Amino acid sequence: MRDAYGASSLTSYVTYRQPVMRVGIGYDVHRLVGARKLILGGVEIPHELGLLGHSDADVLTHAICDAILGAAGLGDIGQHFPDTDPAYAGIDSLVLLDRVQALISADYAIQNVDSTVVAQRPKLAPYISRMRQRLAATLDISIHQINVKATTSEGLGFIGKEKAIAAQAIVCLVETR
Repeated sequence: MRDAYGASSLTSYVTYRQPVMRVGIGYDVHRLVGARKLILGGVEIPHELGLLGHSDADVLTHAICDAILGAAGLGDIGQHFPDTDPAYAGIDSLVLLDRVQALISADYAIQNVDSTVVAQRPKLAPYISRMRQRLAATLDISIHQINVKATTSEGLGFIGKEKAIAAQAIVCLVETR
């Protein structure tokens, strides 16, 4: 006997649990200043200005951290690594990303990461491949699961006036428990 969908009566009673997918969005922005390194996605980029922050101020990695934490329902980067804690002063943001990965690894796997860096200068295209490699290695995922794009703000606003760099990220997690 078949049900309305063409399945046999036996399969009608078998339940299949689809994996739960969760999506999170992250955003970060830091001011550009002199006498600081410019680090994006764990890659040092030659530039006369760097990003100001308590850690290495890697806006791309911070946005990805926030997206992962948000997807898992675990708050944000500031809750886990407060800028008032001296332990995080100058810390490599890939270390923070690794810790975020450890927080979710028992319950979730990263399906994919898509991100965008918004910077007037410098041109980031020559560094994107290395950023993807560093981020994928830190998250223990394939380079094909992570995308990094770069754009400008066409000279508009604080980013266009080269006063800051921002990044956005979206992450899809799949429940593994």
